[in-house]
Amino acid sequence: MKNAIRNVAVPVLLTFAMLTSAAWAQQTATTSDASSSTAPAAAKNHSQKRADAVEQRISDMHTQLKITDVQSKPWDAFAQTMRDNAKNTAQAFQDRAQKLSSMNADEAMKSYAQLAQNHADNMKKLSSAWSDLYAVFSADQKQIADDMYRNQGAKRHSAPRKHKASAPASAASSG
Repeated sequence: MKNAIRNVAVPVLLTFAMLTSAAWAQQTATTSDASSSTAPAAAKNHSQKRADAVEQRISDMHTQLKITDVQSKPWDAFAQTMRDNAKNTAQAFQDRAQKLSSMNADEAMKSYAQLAQNHADNMKKLSSAWSDLYAVFSADQKQIADDMYRNQGAKRHSAPRKHKASAPASAASSG
């Protein structure tokens, strides 16, 4: 069960990271261009690019997973959840960006906590929609999904990491 959740969570987190980095970039652009008359057009263009990226991801997954007509109802629910989550996240970042310059540190921290809660709520919705979809997959589709999610995590972690020398596990856990 934990592996199934992890297999779903990694790509979803990657998608969320893509969306949040785009929203973060939008926040910076919105803040710096607030006095510019082109800011609304730029934000709309950025919003459209983000929506296009979500649609591309949905299309790619549909093709890779070989979704059948019989699976269209849970697939459509999953895809709509992805769209809704992306829209919700973008709106939350945009709202925060508009208010950030007038927030004090406490308000900024609370708004960031709200973004994190928003992400957690979105992940619960997406995980539920994914579970419904995964339940109707054939064995072959489950294998494709499992491999697809494992490979995305592997790509993200493929660069070797340099770690500082640490105490042996037995020494670290004995305190």
